[in-house]
Amino acid sequence: MKFRLLPALLILLAMAVTIRLGFWQLDRAHQKEAIQARIERFESAAPQTVTKTPIAAQSIEYHRVRAYGRFMPERVVYLDNRPYRDQPGFYVVMPLQLADGGYVLVNRGWLPRNADVRTAMAPYTTPSGDMWIEGIARADASRAFELGQGGSAAHQSIRQNLDVAAYAAESGLSLQPFVIQQTNDSGDTLVRDWPAPTLGVERNYGYMFQWWAMAVAALGFGLYAARRAATKPI
Repeated sequence: MKFRLLPALLILLAMAVTIRLGFWQLDRAHQKEAIQARIERFESAAPQTVTKTPIAAQSIEYHRVRAYGRFMPERVVYLDNRPYRDQPGFYVVMPLQLADGGYVLVNRGWLPRNADVRTAMAPYTTPSGDMWIEGIARADASRAFELGQGGSAAHQSIRQNLDVAAYAAESGLSLQPFVIQQTNDSGDTLVRDWPAPTLGVERNYGYMFQWWAMAVAALGFGLYAARRAATKPI
């Protein structure tokens, strides 16, 4: 067969790129499987007590935790566009002042939105005094699609998203770099039917096969083109 240099190089380049992207998706799938195994292992582990001693978010995420302190309702943040069973609502995120002097953000639960006045919050209660909060450590209080930048958490209680580090800088609180997704009942009427973490491993495997199928298709096209060129009359 006669091969033309430029078309052959382009086909080889296409194959190299698509094969590499396939392996990248395979690596992402393996990473997510490791996270899933970690989540399942932590489900049966004893909860870790959170104090003012800093804990890296990467080392504690998805771990069961507990913290003892009192809520700071004056610094509440409502995360908008958090639906529950097709009903619009908010996540109620509030700092917890730990008994030893530290702080940690707590995603207390879901609150329905007022159908008539968006900024009018449905009634809920905040326990006073020190209490135990139990939950799951998460890197953030959930992320929703956002156009542009959110407002300042120090001056705006309703936000689309909340970055822990940014909130710590705005509020001046020495926060732990993660959020506790509360699971225990504190008699406040908030909903804590938390969705299970969706890692999307199946999508990564699907993309992997798609990239590798494109590599095979590029090879097949190259061989077909070369055969046509070889049998073409001069």
